[in-house]
Amino acid sequence: MDDDSLSRAFAALADPTRRDLVSRLTLGDATVGELAAPYDMSLQAVSKHLAVLESAGLVSRRRDAQRRPVHLESEVLGELTHWIDRHRRAAEARMSRLDGVLHHLRSTDPEEHTP
Repeated sequence: MDDDSLSRAFAALADPTRRDLVSRLTLGDATVGELAAPYDMSLQAVSKHLAVLESAGLVSRRRDAQRRPVHLESEVLGELTHWIDRHRRAAEARMSRLDGVLHHLRSTDPEEHTP
């Protein structure tokens, strides 16, 4: 996933309504009307949120007879999770090294390094 795609996906998920739409789509495909039902907003407003998610690659729409269900592109969520995990592991490794240094400093001369 390139930096632009990553930025679009995270920006799309910055909005709580869009995050909720993604959460609801984890249960299965749904139409705009079905997705809009619990919100106090117009179908047009929900469609705009879905357009942002679609441009970020997080959802897609396809024609299914008379319906046009919205589908969650879970592999994009996997790519976001992979990016987060990679950076989390790097940060945890850095903190682990720092803990090791601090432990070594305390064990070499406990009186000198006691807070």
